[in-house]
Amino acid sequence: MLYQIADGTLSVGGNPILRHFDFEIRGAEKLALVGRNGAGKTTLLRLIAGELDLDRDDRRRGNGITCDRKLTVGVLSQQAVRDPERTVEEEILSACPATDRFSRERFEYEQTYDRFLTALGFSKDCKKKKLSQFSGGQQTRIALIRLLLEKPDILLLDEPTNHLDLAAVEWLEEQVRTYENAVVMVSHDRFFLDRTAQAVYELEDGRLTRYPGNYTAYRAEKEKRLRLQKKAYEQQRQEEERLLGLVERFKHKPRKAAFARAKKKQLERMKKVEKPAEDGPRMVSGPIEPLIRGGKWVLEADRLRLGYDKPLLELSFRLRRGQKVGLLGPNGAGKTTFLRTIAGLQKPLGGTFSLGSNITMGYFDQNTARLETDQTVLEHFTALFPAMTEKDARKTLGMYLFSGADAGKKISSLSGGEKARLVLAELLASRPNFLILDEPTNHMDIPAKEALEAAFRAYTGTILVVSHDRYLIRQVADSILLFENGTAMYYPFSYEHYLERKRGLKEGETVAAQVSARDQALISSLRSVPKGERHRLREIPTEEAYRDWKLRLAGEEMEKIRDGLEETTELLEEMDRRWEESREFWDGEERPDERARQELEAKAGRQWEMWHEACLEWMEVYEEGPHCGGPDSSQSVKDCF
Repeated sequence: MLYQIADGTLSVGGNPILRHFDFEIRGAEKLALVGRNGAGKTTLLRLIAGELDLDRDDRRRGNGITCDRKLTVGVLSQQAVRDPERTVEEEILSACPATDRFSRERFEYEQTYDRFLTALGFSKDCKKKKLSQFSGGQQTRIALIRLLLEKPDILLLDEPTNHLDLAAVEWLEEQVRTYENAVVMVSHDRFFLDRTAQAVYELEDGRLTRYPGNYTAYRAEKEKRLRLQKKAYEQQRQEEERLLGLVERFKHKPRKAAFARAKKKQLERMKKVEKPAEDGPRMVSGPIEPLIRGGKWVLEADRLRLGYDKPLLELSFRLRRGQKVGLLGPNGAGKTTFLRTIAGLQKPLGGTFSLGSNITMGYFDQNTARLETDQTVLEHFTALFPAMTEKDARKTLGMYLFSGADAGKKISSLSGGEKARLVLAELLASRPNFLILDEPTNHMDIPAKEALEAAFRAYTGTILVVSHDRYLIRQVADSILLFENGTAMYYPFSYEHYLERKRGLKEGETVAAQVSARDQALISSLRSVPKGERHRLREIPTEEAYRDWKLRLAGEEMEKIRDGLEETTELLEEMDRRWEESREFWDGEERPDERARQELEAKAGRQWEMWHEACLEWMEVYEEGPHCGGPDSSQSVKDCF
């Protein structure tokens, strides 16, 4: 065991933070500390760093902390710079173990820190500048470089992704994963924890609990443990009531008095199961259906030119009903401009776009969340939905963390994140069929983000969402629209799939360039041929023709499964419509076709899996090499998603 705390108690200023807790670091594992603000995460990091000591405890044997050897500990804190008059080069080279300026070790060290500087957005000419000339965020990046080069036995990271752009965060993820020693980290970036953590310690109510796996595995395991604890608690309550009933029934009967005493002792000896704590707010569980279904095609854009004084990019794009698309790309690439154009808040510079039939839109950005009123949350919400009873309004608000006293807060006293959450609750309660969301969870804590993610997943309409929160994109989006280098590329798979593909690229190559180059070559060759003669394309090599033949077969299979899935979905919708119009529904009777509906749902689930596999097969064939494919082959997969 590299580092271990056994039966420790930790207080700060006389206030207990953790009581009788165990903590251990096994070898070079990567650990995450999670918990609400103020739970003690940073305090525990300070204990590991040696800045704090455990409380004295006469019952504890030894000092409570054991290590297998003398350890070096490196800490990335907010106050990262010790001497602001040092230059960047002096700061980083002070950690170099090589004393000889001309040794190979010194040469490799300098090469590594040059790469690290570039990866974190610094130019090489900044090495001669003093640290005082950099912002606090830049100083933290420099301190991070020094720590990674020092390679302490235990690396402690407190919010390491603050002040980093997406490319730098992805670089840091790789550094943490491949770091040769142990890492303990605190971060609100759940995706970062998912990509790096091997185990999670949760700090809650003065206790420390270890969970195996990354952040997502921790959440799943915690929910499982809570379900089991709740079930055990309810079973215990039932058994207690049964035994107590027997005692009360027989304690006054002479012939049964001994039996009653035995049951009373059994009741007293029963091991108590602790009542499970509520794990955050009650999440949206049932589907959030739009009031109006809307047409099959929600949005169609043809050579749409986006920008202000000059065009940022041009794109053609079709959005199908029910799709949830995440928009990714650097700042200034055109993501927000695209959303504002679609929402009608900004005129396009050229091209055309149109919304489908019966499309009702809900638009959110940070400006829409600037509510200013002296009404309470409940008053404001019920004024917007007068047909909703107060009980239903409170229930709805509770799903978005405005429960109990929070519903009575004045809107003028809410934080920016709380106002944004209220506006999103209003949007989802109004149930449009097309949501356009620009950074919906900015300035929100993790419980608020998870409540909204549950709502977005439950929503069955169409979503276009821009967010820097990669965990939200992964949880909500089923495909990606990537804005990069003045182009927009539709990627018909999840964010995880995109990252896997991105890791396989050569240096300097982009996913957009790799896919779009083939698409554009195909499109341009087709446009150069008169419409009536496009069937007379040039002869193609045998291998290319073979690939194209496989692509066509894979596309046909994919479309066949998609059509079957659509048919099953429409049958389910028709079945639900008939049930809601029936007399039995309004009389509160049991649904007679429930079993048939479950079978149909199971069929739809199987078709969805088959469709996903067919799409993956299409993509594998597509990636084999150049192909002609005809005008429909590249479009078929986009129509499918």
